[in-house]
Amino acid sequence: MENREESPADERAPTPPERGLLYIWQSAGPSAQLCPERVLLSRPVLQASLGEHHGLLLTQGGQVYSFGELSWRDLSIPVSAPLLEVSLLGRTVVRVAAGGFHCGALSEQGNVYMWGENTAGQCGLTERGTDTSITVPEPCPVSVVDSDVVPPAVVRVVDLAFGREHSLALSAQNELWAWGSGCQLGLVTNTFPVWRPQKVEHLAGRHVIQVACGAYHSLALVRSLPQQTTQNPSEKRQRGQSPHHSVTEREEPFAADTGHYCPLGVELETSPRRRDPSRRFQPGERSAGSSTGSAAGLCPFSEDVNSNTKQTILPVGHIPPLNEGDGGPKSHPLPGWRANTNPAFPEEAELQNLLRKLSSHSLEMRHTTGPGDTDSLSSFTSDDSCVSSTPSTDLLTSSYKEDSPIKSQTNNGVAVPYSSSPVCLEEVRLCLEAEKKALQGAKSTSLTNINQKGKAAANRRRSLPGTPTRGSPRRRHPCACKSSSSCRTRAAAPEEAGEGLPSLETEVWSWGRGSEGQLGHGDQLARLQPLCIKCLTGEEVIKVAAGSHHSLALTAHCQVYTWGSNMCGQLGHVNSPVTVPQQTKLSDGLRVWDVSAGQSHSLLLADGDCVQPVLLYCGPQQEPKSTQRKRSHRSQRSPSRAESYTVRPNLLPFCMEMDYISRVCSGGQSCAALADQNVMGFISAIHELASRERQFYCWLSSVRKLLLTPLQNRESVCPSLGEPCINPFFSLCESFVHLSFLVGRHSTSLSYFLYDVQGCDVTSLPLLTHTEHFLDIYKEYCSSVGNFQVMGGFRSLHKLSLECLGSQQTVLAQLCVSDQSVSGNVDLVSLFYWPLQQLHQHSRVLLKLAACYDVLTTEYQSLYQGGIQYDSLSSSLLRRKKEAETTFLFWSTHSGKTTEVLRLPQRRVLCESSNRSLTLQNAGRFSNHWFILFNDTLVHTQFSTHHIYPLSCLWVKPLTEDSSGLYAIKITCPEESFTLVASTPQEKNKWLLSLNQAVDQVLGGAGQGSSPGLAAMSRTASYLFTGEGRFKDGQYTGGWLAGRVHGRGTMKWPDGRTYSGNFKNGQEDGYGESIMPDKVLNKPDSYQGHWRDGKIHGFGKYKYASGEVYEGCFCDGQRHGYGMLSSGKMAKKSSSVFIGQWVHDKKTGYGVYDDITRGEKYMGLWSDEQRHGSAVVVTQCGLYYEGIFRDNKMCGPGLLVSDDDTALQGEFSEDWTVNGKGVLSLANGDCLEGLFSGEWTTGLKVDGTYLKPSADEPENKERNGLLRMGQYAVPAGQRWLCVFDECWSRLGCDSAGRGERTAAWDNIAVTITTARRQSPDLTRSQSKALECLEFIPHHGEPVTTANYDNIRRYLIKACETPHHPLGWLVETLVTVYRMTYVGVGSNRRLLRLAVRELLAYLIHFYSIVRFLFPGLPDDGSIIPDPPASSSNSKQNANIAEQGGVLVVSCSSLLLPQLLPRLYPPLFTLYCLQEEQEEVQYWERILRLNKQPDWSLLSFLGVREKFWPVWVSILGEEMQIVSSSTDACFVSAVETLQQISTTFTPSDKLLVIQKTFEELTQEVKPMMDDNFLWCMDDLLPLFIYVVLRARIRNLGSEVSLIDDLMDPNIQHGEMGLMFTTLKACYMQILQESAM
Repeated sequence: MENREESPADERAPTPPERGLLYIWQSAGPSAQLCPERVLLSRPVLQASLGEHHGLLLTQGGQVYSFGELSWRDLSIPVSAPLLEVSLLGRTVVRVAAGGFHCGALSEQGNVYMWGENTAGQCGLTERGTDTSITVPEPCPVSVVDSDVVPPAVVRVVDLAFGREHSLALSAQNELWAWGSGCQLGLVTNTFPVWRPQKVEHLAGRHVIQVACGAYHSLALVRSLPQQTTQNPSEKRQRGQSPHHSVTEREEPFAADTGHYCPLGVELETSPRRRDPSRRFQPGERSAGSSTGSAAGLCPFSEDVNSNTKQTILPVGHIPPLNEGDGGPKSHPLPGWRANTNPAFPEEAELQNLLRKLSSHSLEMRHTTGPGDTDSLSSFTSDDSCVSSTPSTDLLTSSYKEDSPIKSQTNNGVAVPYSSSPVCLEEVRLCLEAEKKALQGAKSTSLTNINQKGKAAANRRRSLPGTPTRGSPRRRHPCACKSSSSCRTRAAAPEEAGEGLPSLETEVWSWGRGSEGQLGHGDQLARLQPLCIKCLTGEEVIKVAAGSHHSLALTAHCQVYTWGSNMCGQLGHVNSPVTVPQQTKLSDGLRVWDVSAGQSHSLLLADGDCVQPVLLYCGPQQEPKSTQRKRSHRSQRSPSRAESYTVRPNLLPFCMEMDYISRVCSGGQSCAALADQNVMGFISAIHELASRERQFYCWLSSVRKLLLTPLQNRESVCPSLGEPCINPFFSLCESFVHLSFLVGRHSTSLSYFLYDVQGCDVTSLPLLTHTEHFLDIYKEYCSSVGNFQVMGGFRSLHKLSLECLGSQQTVLAQLCVSDQSVSGNVDLVSLFYWPLQQLHQHSRVLLKLAACYDVLTTEYQSLYQGGIQYDSLSSSLLRRKKEAETTFLFWSTHSGKTTEVLRLPQRRVLCESSNRSLTLQNAGRFSNHWFILFNDTLVHTQFSTHHIYPLSCLWVKPLTEDSSGLYAIKITCPEESFTLVASTPQEKNKWLLSLNQAVDQVLGGAGQGSSPGLAAMSRTASYLFTGEGRFKDGQYTGGWLAGRVHGRGTMKWPDGRTYSGNFKNGQEDGYGESIMPDKVLNKPDSYQGHWRDGKIHGFGKYKYASGEVYEGCFCDGQRHGYGMLSSGKMAKKSSSVFIGQWVHDKKTGYGVYDDITRGEKYMGLWSDEQRHGSAVVVTQCGLYYEGIFRDNKMCGPGLLVSDDDTALQGEFSEDWTVNGKGVLSLANGDCLEGLFSGEWTTGLKVDGTYLKPSADEPENKERNGLLRMGQYAVPAGQRWLCVFDECWSRLGCDSAGRGERTAAWDNIAVTITTARRQSPDLTRSQSKALECLEFIPHHGEPVTTANYDNIRRYLIKACETPHHPLGWLVETLVTVYRMTYVGVGSNRRLLRLAVRELLAYLIHFYSIVRFLFPGLPDDGSIIPDPPASSSNSKQNANIAEQGGVLVVSCSSLLLPQLLPRLYPPLFTLYCLQEEQEEVQYWERILRLNKQPDWSLLSFLGVREKFWPVWVSILGEEMQIVSSSTDACFVSAVETLQQISTTFTPSDKLLVIQKTFEELTQEVKPMMDDNFLWCMDDLLPLFIYVVLRARIRNLGSEVSLIDDLMDPNIQHGEMGLMFTTLKACYMQILQESAM
């Protein structure tokens, strides 16, 4: 502590910095004699905060300095040598705040540090424990914790503001926290002090922007909530209202709201009481202003409240003295102020006379000072008084002015004039005594001397005879105050969501004591919780400041509103009292952009005539001594003001010597200013930018208030302007509001930027961060002005303004620049175009700022680019202005009904041929052709006919000059083309350039510098077809190419037809979606698929209005090729599904028809929608028929088999009707031969011979009847040729194998690429797979063992991707296979057909693969080794090794891709076929598995040497006993069980091979090393493994392997192992019962 006192300041630098210069001076002296003192520090000062007698400085680097009367340390530090707060070193402080007698600092992390006086808890409960001492000498952290959340969270603070006995903190969530004492906290509590910060719940949910604290009141700037209005913007436009309607454009705010009340139930009593008089402090006594107990009593009862004419004084609790020796008077309840002859105390008569003199003096004041020149006589009420003790002069004199006599009230004895603040005589007497004592021997504890203090006290006594003085000596200065409110810098400036610009839609909330009207609610009542000042809502307040008993609000219009105490002229006017905000009158040309409030003065920072800011002062001024003596001699006993003061803001002349001031600060009787020197012109440029923008916003607001708002609200505006100008006028008003709103927010942002100009990055200027937004707003505004001008609206608007404005016309003329007004007349066109010049000013200032940086820096690049952008826009908008003027002159010259239909607000004239410079080729001699080029259309006028050609769909092409000598230009439109002929080459070039530029501009180009013929041939535009043709009346939006629809687009017709997809050369071509209404069914048809030459062509899905759905191939609008037609419930006929081949919209070829209603499935040939040819029919009853169909009937030889194996082979004439020779074979082998007639289901007539088979050949008869199935079925190789033809077609081949291989690979690449681009919902893996398939593999080279795996991997990826032709083929084959063999088709008679069909798939598929990879050998051929290396390729499971060579087949290469997808229906057929044997097999499996292991091994004949004795379970050896079950050969059993989890024969054979290997591994420990299996030992042991594996449907597995196994491995090792498994199965079937 001692060391700190001896080193009051950190290292002083001999050369002070050029930025962050601090000047401090006293406020009460004469302005001409004031001399600001400059504080010299080694670092720039970032912020200053002043308390009543002390101050804080924040320098660069986060260091904090203190100066003044530091009573908590018993130090007095001069401002010239401030004291460094060493305990804050190492904590980067970003803000400081000084209260009445305490201090605070805010770190970069949002932590709060407090020190100073803590009698009222204003320093909080520090983290050093529960210490609630009177003073906190060192900065201590104070935690702001939100306990409402779980777990409690530390709140990050961004701003601080302090009063005398309270502290406020603003959090990063824009919530307010308070601690200390008094109702100015705004908390819901009656217990004081509040030691820990608590949230101000009344502002919860609101966005608090800034806070400020007076001595005992608080202010908050809050963002307004969104307006809840039922009137939409369009209705407002019709009524002439703007959506951004501020208070300045509405009626003037009323003085006070009679509906205001004191919140939280402050009871107003009708019976007056006398409160306890506070104790009087001795003149030299140093004490806290109010003790803990007194603070508790101050909050709920801080004002006297009047109700009509009844005096009502709120009861106040007893305020205990600070020590026992204090002789304060005790509380004596007083019945009231009785105006009778028996006074309550001896001095009452004297005080009544004094009050009468006061009232008469107020009348004299009104006569001498003039009306409106009276001040509040209660401004100097004691700071800690709970009840206002002095009536306002205005209210006192109002009773005399109205000649209303003072009447006694019999009910309470009150006889006082109507006043909002009744007078208590005891307080007046106490005031007189205290003031006398203060003059006699008061010790100075402030920065002012005792003489000044005594004079102020004497003058105050003469002007305020009834003001008591109580509290500590430091509160007996002329005006007690807190420092200027902690104004939030740009870092904490409010921001719009997503935009980053400050909000102008703000409100001001106030609470605390209001005895001087400092709350602004129109009364002098206290507010226990925040209450909105209604008359400031909509005034666009951007900053608030609070003095001891007065408040200030700064608006974006650079206006200042003040209210509260005006005893020293601190409000900037002479009105008193001021209980509602009143605007301070400023000199012309002054625009205030920063405010601060001290104890009894206000300091304003404003723009003047030059760029350098000026200081304005409001408050007391010390007069020359001669003037003071004359005044005191003249009116020694009259109650006049103690000292002179400013009646309006005065200019401080010394401010011009302080360089560029960026911020002001006030506190106590001191003022401070932060300034910067103009280094390299940077500071002046920033100030110039901000000053011009503020001036521009004020200009916009004035024009809006004087001109636009009155015109909008005028009822005759629509009739006066006329129908064509109404919408452009309201669009002009709306764009003007948008521009004004943007400029206002920008100017506010620049003011915030200057507050913290040292800490802000120049690249964060809104002009650079929101460039696009600025450019869009200015473009919109320029267009709206031009549109209104083109329609001739300014003429009518000028006449209307003369009628509407009247005397205001002169004021409006003053807003015009010198060249806009002639003889006082307003040129509205120039007036509304004038805002565009601001763009050039922005460009100039940005370039000036860029010159302050090195060319290579980021700042220079950003500023330079911004300057160029704004300059380019300025030039572009000036061209638009000229175009609008030219267009207006054109319409003025060519007015008439014929041309008026062409007059549109957005339309501009670019070129016209009235001088016959352009005509139509081959035009008649007497024809008249007039061409007008607008910015959106080309108009051809012939007599009274107009032909309008939109530029968006107009193509311009110059024709070369031939021998004819014509200078021609060809114009191409969607529905016609014509040729224009120019008179001269110059005219041709002029028109060609204009046309191309106009087209380029319409298409979104720059429109400048386009060469002839460079307008886009390919573009996107909308067009309505009107001529005859397919597109008649169609509205098209999409791509074009040289006058034809081309690319992606959408065509819509009035009758409901739509097409959305690809076009080519004027027709639908490619993928598209179409809707075609069906008027009969009142439902639309829809199609999704491919088109060609305007017709449905290719693969697609067509949904009919009848409910049918066709998915397949089309050709020239007809179903042709492979397709599937589903008839749903909406169909008139039975529900069915057909899948197969179509020819010219009819079923022709092989197809499968599933009649769901009848339960029949037809699999055979078709011809012209009829069943015709070989076919197979199965029913859900189990009937199986194969034979010949003619004319949709079973007609000819056929075979009919029932579910019980009864078979009939013979001649059929109708469906299920036999008529002719035949043979009927029964299930037991008997047969009946002869003539049959009748229907199968109803009964057969037989004329024939019954044959009984001989006993020696029962099976031959069965085979004769059943094994001949399939003879009438369509051969497997002829089925589904349409599917493979479609795959060939997708590869670009006319038929199978006929096509260019290179073209096929190109088609694959195009298909994959298109799928990637047009399928946004692809997963990451799908997209990656498509990306791999885009690369064309090496397909021309011979296939060897080295590159065979590459082909196999490519086929795997291709088959898994439906977009690939091979993938589509696999997917379609799976569909047709399932449609054939699922459901009714799941008939065991179809197994052989299904197997043959699968093998046929492989053959056709392999032919396609060999076409793509010609190096593949024939089916079953050898793949050679690569010539440069030996055969070391990894063997694949699908390739057999024979003699050191690899053999490839269609089954080994393609079956793994097909069979897993076809496995369910195929395996189901196997299970149905083997059903009877499976039942026997499973019965034996269950029975044999009941035996223990050794018993089963013995039963199977396994030699004992193979019986395992020990088994390893989880690494532990366990002995096998006779009762053990499932303990032998466990690994082999588990391996064999995996056969059911595989699909292909090759995978199943691998499982069998691994089973043998596991079995061998378990047997080897018991055998010799050279052990080899023999079948006698292997078969019984393998039977054991099969039994223990318990495999369901093993017979089906064996049959599937047997049918589909690769022939190349049948005779190898795997073939032998499979034979062993098959033998085991057969052995189990033949096993007899035990």
